Amino acid sequence: MTSLMTGRYAFGRLSVPSGSSAMTVETMVVLTTCGNDEDARVLARLLVEQRLAACVNAVSQVASTYRWKGEVLEDRETLLIIKTTALRLAAVEQTIREHSKYELPEVIALPVTAGGADYLAWVGESVAELKD
Repeated sequence: MTSLMTGRYAFGRLSVPSGSSAMTVETMVVLTTCGNDEDARVLARLLVEQRLAACVNAVSQVASTYRWKGEVLEDRETLLIIKTTALRLAAVEQTIREHSKYELPEVIALPVTAGGADYLAWVGESVAELKD
């Protein structure tokens, strides 16, 4: 591990073995919103099935207040919290843009600076591209 380990927690980036060398995997959390629970369910499942996300949490009925085209609007949305890696981030963003019903979908990516070492390793393994 190239990062500081304290007990069960990792701080920074995980190094995971890949053949004879080690590669660095940075865990990311991506936030996006959908207009309803069904759209969110479809997108979440797609991201996990395509190995772009290890896990996606859907939080229903998030109250959103925002400025759009000169107006202040309020809506109820479903927030998706997507766990992935920096290596998969571009593909996650592309998938969100292709499947969102919004004109301008939210895509906010936050680096994970600390977390359970086993969990972070699981995220990396879950989104790793399969080799034939």
